[in-house]
Amino acid sequence: MATINDNYLKLKAGYLFPEIARRVNKFATENPNAPIIRLGIGDVTEPLPAACRDAMIRAVEDMGDRDKFKGYGPEQGYAWLREKIAAQDFQARGCDISADEIFISDGSKCDNGNILDIFGNNNSIAVTDPVYPVYVDTNVMAGHTGEANEKGEYGGLVYLPVTAENNFTAQIPSQKVDLIYLCFPNNPTGAVATREHLQAWVDYAKANGSIIFFDAAYEAFISDPGIPHSIYEIPGARDCAIEFRSFSKNAGFTGTRCALSVIPKTLTAKAADGSDVELWQLWNRRQSTKFNGVSYVVQRGAEAVYSPEGQAQTKALVSFYLENAKIIREQMSAAGLQVYGGVNAPYVWVRTPDNITSWDFFDKLLFNSNVVVTPGSGFGAAGEGYFRISAFNSRDNVNEAMKRISTHFK
Repeated sequence: MATINDNYLKLKAGYLFPEIARRVNKFATENPNAPIIRLGIGDVTEPLPAACRDAMIRAVEDMGDRDKFKGYGPEQGYAWLREKIAAQDFQARGCDISADEIFISDGSKCDNGNILDIFGNNNSIAVTDPVYPVYVDTNVMAGHTGEANEKGEYGGLVYLPVTAENNFTAQIPSQKVDLIYLCFPNNPTGAVATREHLQAWVDYAKANGSIIFFDAAYEAFISDPGIPHSIYEIPGARDCAIEFRSFSKNAGFTGTRCALSVIPKTLTAKAADGSDVELWQLWNRRQSTKFNGVSYVVQRGAEAVYSPEGQAQTKALVSFYLENAKIIREQMSAAGLQVYGGVNAPYVWVRTPDNITSWDFFDKLLFNSNVVVTPGSGFGAAGEGYFRISAFNSRDNVNEAMKRISTHFK
């Protein structure tokens, strides 16, 4: 008889966002006239930039021309896209990253999970708490953890609490860990990391032979010129870090799917016999075997992000969502709530009032205000007592949601 991967049975309840959807759908079915506003999941609402749309239309026309038609593309991504990424996203910031160290993919969420394919099962793994659930759940699925305790913490993972007391930046662990997940600007707290903080992590990783998985999906929202956009702005990071990026939030590609990972050719890890192995080669083999690449049409759309028109249009999109975040932050503060994030990030992290639990407050907002947020406890034990508000929505919806929520705190 066929058997299953029992590691999936360790997963607690449902993945956070499907659980939110289940509760919201149940409420909507029972209250069909309720005007629900969704500020929970970080999904964009504004149209794709015109430059991207125009480029994709031209690419579709190419697909109707025998001389320009494209079938299977290179698994690593077309060179013309990777070269623009390398030049404008990295080299322009002083990062020593070349086009052949960039891999185009269909999502940074996918890459954050798939990267585990090239790492062994005996690594010690550190995650922040609260944390983007994908980092934890994919390690559970891969068999890298033990069972979860009553707080939802899995054996075998090193949890690094990020709290208001430490400005939501993870403290360097006292013990040695092999794989480290860092996300800045942070999901869910909206915190950013200073150059000094990232340098401390790079120094730690190099001293301990660790690899940093650096999720920079929200780097476009950094407006403070002193905050690094890439881990590779930090000296030594080429020798200890893999970076993940996405076109989802800066250019609205959540439904179109295009992202990238960066693996420097200088980056190595140990084989069982103690020899050093280049991770670039392993990831290239993994992608060539399990992935057929992002479509030509989508990659042409992503390439247009780097045109003068695309740069202006994506900047306007980012500014729009940051203004939403500012409105949320100011309205929640005016309502007397403790508010964090929302300055260099599209997420606002808010403490629940009167010691209400995260899920109880989620239900309260859903039933009383018809507004959906994300309960902080869904991101880990340290997220209990908080909730996340996403700035990804229309201006009218953000203003209306803030009006509804604020009425309950006057």
